[in-house]
Amino acid sequence: MKLFHNVMLHVSVASVFIMTAWAVFFYWAIIDEVNDEVDDSLEDYSESLIIRYLNGEDMPSLNNGSNNQFYMYDVSQEYAETYSQISYRDEMVYIDEKLEYEPARILMTIFKTDTGYKELVVYTPTIDKLDLQRSILGWIVALYAGILLILLLLNVWIFRRNMKPLYVLLSWFNNYKIGSGYKPLSNKTKITEFKELYHAVTMSAQRNEKLYEQQKMFIGNASHEMQTPLAICLNRLEMLMEDENLTEKQMEEIAKTHQTLENITRMNKSLLLLCKIENGQYADVKEVSVNSLVRQYVDTFNDVYSYKNITVKVTEMSSLSMQINESLAIILVSNLLKNAYLHNCENGKIDVVISEKDFTVSNTGESALDSSKIFTRFYQGSKKEGSTGLGLALIHTICRANNISISYEFRDKMHVFKVSL
Repeated sequence: MKLFHNVMLHVSVASVFIMTAWAVFFYWAIIDEVNDEVDDSLEDYSESLIIRYLNGEDMPSLNNGSNNQFYMYDVSQEYAETYSQISYRDEMVYIDEKLEYEPARILMTIFKTDTGYKELVVYTPTIDKLDLQRSILGWIVALYAGILLILLLLNVWIFRRNMKPLYVLLSWFNNYKIGSGYKPLSNKTKITEFKELYHAVTMSAQRNEKLYEQQKMFIGNASHEMQTPLAICLNRLEMLMEDENLTEKQMEEIAKTHQTLENITRMNKSLLLLCKIENGQYADVKEVSVNSLVRQYVDTFNDVYSYKNITVKVTEMSSLSMQINESLAIILVSNLLKNAYLHNCENGKIDVVISEKDFTVSNTGESALDSSKIFTRFYQGSKKEGSTGLGLALIHTICRANNISISYEFRDKMHVFKVSL
């Protein structure tokens, strides 16, 4: 979830809860105020009735044109002592003046006369609280919608305006590629946190560029410094092998040493190539035809591994091209085919199928390999002469660096490698 959406969600939820609590409080405050005013009016009216009754004056007529009405009853002393407190309640009563039932506020009180106790019930029509609830609810909903919309729009404007430096930073990050030339981040802002963030990002980018250059230099130096002495050692061994005075045992030992140095040379080249790929030193990409690469290297490897009598079948269902560095494309295709020849059996077969979005390279085999380890460095299902255990790791690294998918499965006694674009 984006930061903007997360902030808007929390603001919306918090606003709804706050406004709901305020609406409930507002409603009860109104009701309490209305009841208080009506109760004061009823209390004044009841006091005037009690005074008139105790002074022996004539009581007001029930049909005096006023909405206020009253009733007076004789009650026992026990009842009077039990319900001596003034009480208020809401009730539907019949209003003679309007000839209908309406909600009313009722006051009940008991007072003492010369002859005993009387209960006075005074009531007056009041507001319909159900209608009030509906009216308040309607206005609150309309108010909610308006306030929430204004609040969200205001937050969107404030958020976009204040977070603009962050979006500039993210855009710079998306376009920044290490080793492609460092462009300083220019993003003026008055916000202290953003200033500190820009400073940290700039310093980090500068350190990365410096480390990247140092690493490139190290790889180049390592490639030069290690390959040269290895080549010298191989040449000296080859010259030594031409000596006719060597015994057969000495010749065998020198040949083994020569083979070991060749393996070290190939392994060194593969490891250096892996480092270069992982460091993004093959940034130049172009459209490379898989079909032409497959045809080229099938012909090459047929000559090299002709002694194995391997049958090769290439099925081109469609033309397939990759957006990739040309050198890496050559390594990818050639290593897959070389792996299929190297780890094949005599009189075996290789099937290459090229479709619109992927291609597969299959070769005969005796048993399945561990699919969880097959692309790890130095993993070998069965040791083969001339294999360093880095071929499939190199293929996997190339695919990962170029957003290409590669998978392995064993079916019908065939090792199947599928490369999907």
